[in-house]
Amino acid sequence: MLSTRTPWQVTRSVWHAMFIREALARTMADRMAWFWMLFEPMAMIVVMVAIRAVAMGSIRTIDGAEFVPWMVTGLFGFFLVRENMMRPIGAIDANKGLFAYRQVKPIDPVLVRCYLEGLLKSFIFILFILVGTLLGFNLMPADPLDAIMGWLSLWSLGLGLGLIVSALSGLVPEIVKIVRIMSMPLLIISGVILPLNFVPHDLLVYVMWNPIVHGLESLRASFFPLYRPVPGTSFLYLWYWILVTTSLGLLLHVRFERRLKRQ
Repeated sequence: MLSTRTPWQVTRSVWHAMFIREALARTMADRMAWFWMLFEPMAMIVVMVAIRAVAMGSIRTIDGAEFVPWMVTGLFGFFLVRENMMRPIGAIDANKGLFAYRQVKPIDPVLVRCYLEGLLKSFIFILFILVGTLLGFNLMPADPLDAIMGWLSLWSLGLGLGLIVSALSGLVPEIVKIVRIMSMPLLIISGVILPLNFVPHDLLVYVMWNPIVHGLESLRASFFPLYRPVPGTSFLYLWYWILVTTSLGLLLHVRFERRLKRQ
């Protein structure tokens, strides 16, 4: 008997089944999984606060915002992009056995992993906001709608990069090493832990090519009404990057679908 389900219903069923599989593997396979998801941002915050306290003698203020809330928003925004870029690596290989079913495409595990990562990072970020507010830090967004839009934009950028990296890593495995090496410099040049207002103008011009900067500065502006983003911050520029990376990632998956299945 032929199935009467539409292509969208079939795709949704595939995504749902893969989401359950990935969620269980991500949160239950390792009994320390939740601990590490919470410990990484906490450890980074403590280290950065300690460095600033020793180097500058104060941890209270950035121009227009308190330092700790300012850094928390930057760290979580950066982690959202980084994890959506890194997690799809290996997703195709880990689900290779499922490609025996013609309904399952190499792009499916990539999309599911990025969606799951966005949910987990959003949950942990909201948890930090609530706990930080109880501890007396001003972590509630001044403009919630802009904050949601900024967060979704950073997730979309990570998704676009993840689509590209997952396809390229399936075709050229050495790409994985290059991407992992780049993650630490990106943390520094994205203005996550140190304000970019102190960067000389001649260098700042090149730093502003980085789309993550525009996303983080827009996110921070939605949280802190008195905060002044780095000159040249453009939400439109960020979305140009999102559209280009997502389109390129989708094209790579469509063009090399058979090779990715056989890798």
